[in-house]
Amino acid sequence: MNRSIDAHLLRIMRKIHRVTGISLFAFFFIVALTGLLLGWKKHSGGLILPKSYKGTSTDLKDWLSIDSLHRNACKILKDSVSPTTPTEIERIDIRQDKGMVKFIFAANYIGIQLDGATGRLLHIETRRSDFIENVHDGSILDKYLHTSNGEIKLIYTTVMGLALLTFTVTGFWLWYGPKRMRRKAKNE
Repeated sequence: MNRSIDAHLLRIMRKIHRVTGISLFAFFFIVALTGLLLGWKKHSGGLILPKSYKGTSTDLKDWLSIDSLHRNACKILKDSVSPTTPTEIERIDIRQDKGMVKFIFAANYIGIQLDGATGRLLHIETRRSDFIENVHDGSILDKYLHTSNGEIKLIYTTVMGLALLTFTVTGFWLWYGPKRMRRKAKNE
């Protein structure tokens, strides 16, 4: 490649890098900020990721049935949070080593931690980490717009992944291209 082709390629890479950066600045800012928060969630003193409390027994044969625990969690949700809060479950997190079951509800990022053996309430939590994760991966839009199979998340992660790949390639060339041109100039 001659020097003029290298210079032309460098200008193209600089333009792609600049236009991509300007176009997606807000998204990169959100992804970076939420990624930072998610990285620190276990070290936030319970602010981002709630503490997991311990139940009375780690032996599963001492535990109540999941159905019984679920009914108890729904009752606690209605009594302690709001009688109108939907009881649809997003997931159940069983922590045998802690003797505890978490019921994570789909609405309002609420979690109920119960003692697996007694069904006693251990903690009602606000799942800030789940909210941050949904913002980070774009699935919050799927949740609020009620899309069926995560189409917005798929598009968002594809665009952001391709943009990061584009930044990597163009950023490398913006670093390497001038070095290559100087080396060629010395050899001419």
